[in-house]
Amino acid sequence: MTSPTLLLHAAVVGACAAFGVVADSHAASFSGNAALTTDYVWRGTTQTQGDPAVQAGLRLAGDRGWYASAWGSSVEFAPELHASSELDFTVGWSGTLGGALALDVNALHYRYPATTTDLDWTELNGTLTWASRYWLSLGWSPEALGSDDAGTYTQLGARFPVGEAFRIEAVAGCYVLDDVHEDRYAHGQLNAIWTVNAASHPIELRVSAHGTDSGAKRIFGDDLAGTRIEAAVQAAF
Repeated sequence: MTSPTLLLHAAVVGACAAFGVVADSHAASFSGNAALTTDYVWRGTTQTQGDPAVQAGLRLAGDRGWYASAWGSSVEFAPELHASSELDFTVGWSGTLGGALALDVNALHYRYPATTTDLDWTELNGTLTWASRYWLSLGWSPEALGSDDAGTYTQLGARFPVGEAFRIEAVAGCYVLDDVHEDRYAHGQLNAIWTVNAASHPIELRVSAHGTDSGAKRIFGDDLAGTRIEAAVQAAF
């Protein structure tokens, strides 16, 4: 394991320990969600070979911005990998920087239990949001996609409310994988989201259109990249 990877894992463990202290001494809140989607699409490429996925997550948030979360989804990779699930563990901090600007920084660890090869990896992420509508995200990992090489992901996004219950979101991303695949790719995403019962336990109905450039097809193949439509329902609790 590379030295940067050891540092990332140490950061995750240390942040978890620190968050435990914060949660003990300050008020903390729990929240969660569960979703069913027709296709688990991550950064423009399907993680389920185009099949449906079941997903759920839990989040513990402290009153000073620190948080920890766990999220899981069914996946379907190449048959020889025997990967059927993904578990994501995140520790981070989010808060306002003054005015309409907000920041979220976190360490995210991806785990794939019961696989025949080590696919686990960790990524550092930061997101700047302005007016709760526009955001810029940057992710970096020394072991991108479970490899021994670095990768950098950048995303620009915007959301446009249409009334109180409906919104449109547009996302553009670029994943630089020069060290991993000697290539990079871009993708776009357009979401139409309708929120039901927003005052108590919201349920979101989402339809998403995804598209990638030819770089994604070179890296992942025509079956996993390209254009696709995804529909999902998510309940929060």
